[in-house]
Amino acid sequence: MSPDDALGKPPPIVCAGAVVRDADERLLLVRRGHAPSVGLWSLPGGRVEPGESPAQAAAREVLEETGLHVDVGDLLASVRIGDYLVHDFAAEVVGGALRAGDDATDARWCSFDEAELLPLTPGLLDELRKMLDD
Repeated sequence: MSPDDALGKPPPIVCAGAVVRDADERLLLVRRGHAPSVGLWSLPGGRVEPGESPAQAAAREVLEETGLHVDVGDLLASVRIGDYLVHDFAAEVVGGALRAGDDATDARWCSFDEAELLPLTPGLLDELRKMLDD
């Protein structure tokens, strides 16, 4: 029995995201078009669908939200955010063309300095620094 079960809480909603960087070390960010965090910038990602692994979900979400095909690498972090358990993976672009899609209203490459000027999901830059400093 999980701690959530013992407290009568439902299990977390499992999600996956991707930390994608280009040759200039810029981050791929999307502006969320739906809750949670509508209008805020974040990593591409979303819910893990039945029958797929978190890594598969990360690749699918990047494609749906940005038009980019990625190879998913190592798990960088697993973070509990409210009702969600988010698994963030390193990923590398292997094809496609950048465009916002699915539930993303915009998609762009940003340096850390540029990202600091955007309305980001709470705690995103701190988590990225932890993931990428290791």
